[in-house]
Amino acid sequence: MSFFLPVTRNRVSSFITLLPFFLVLIVSTSASAQQRVSRQFPAGKNVRLELKNLSGTITVESWARDEIKITATMEAPAVHFNPRQTDLGLIIDIVADNRDRRDVGDVNFKVQVPIRSSLDLETRSGQITVSNVQGELLRAHVSTSGDITLSGISAARVFASNTTGNIYFDGDFASGGTYEFKSGRGTITLRLPANCGFHLVATAPAAEKIKMGEFWHSGLKKMGEGRRIIGDVGDGRASVTIMNYQGDIHFLRR
Repeated sequence: MSFFLPVTRNRVSSFITLLPFFLVLIVSTSASAQQRVSRQFPAGKNVRLELKNLSGTITVESWARDEIKITATMEAPAVHFNPRQTDLGLIIDIVADNRDRRDVGDVNFKVQVPIRSSLDLETRSGQITVSNVQGELLRAHVSTSGDITLSGISAARVFASNTTGNIYFDGDFASGGTYEFKSGRGTITLRLPANCGFHLVATAPAAEKIKMGEFWHSGLKKMGEGRRIIGDVGDGRASVTIMNYQGDIHFLRR
């Protein structure tokens, strides 16, 4: 037995010596599985961005520059990524650019835009987050699973929808504006100023799932055993439609 002992010790010693090499190799392989691309495009103050993703997060925030900055972190196999400028703004269509490819990795987008930008955002799965944007239009759609968070929003038209996931809106409603929020399963939360005025049509699977909070008043009508609430809040100057098939609807006053 003593004859084999030095050999075993040598093997253990060699393994310990090579361990840092293997760790570096693992980290390098993981890093090489990601590809990061950053591009900037000149834009006017009222630019329009269309972004259609396959899977991955979309994060958009405003900044004080007349340009759009796109940073895409792509998992392997990396997608084809071909932004196209138009007279109105910028189009990024990952779905169309990779139509003939069966297996592609997630793409996580971080986008910085002028504050007055209009946004049309879509992903099949993943979170969509938009902050401090005041354009004409904001559309956020998740085909399957993913939360939608819209904060600091002042837009004339807002459309947010998903199949599974929460929807959170913190912003203002413009006079004559249109706002629609739809979820198959999740919580829809609207955080609004006290003087907010809108005409409401809210539908949920049960009466107790619509929680108006301080916006409730006796002029609102409950229909379908309370599963739908219709009526004006304040001057009713904006149109607000909310539908939740399996979750709650919450109203919060700032």
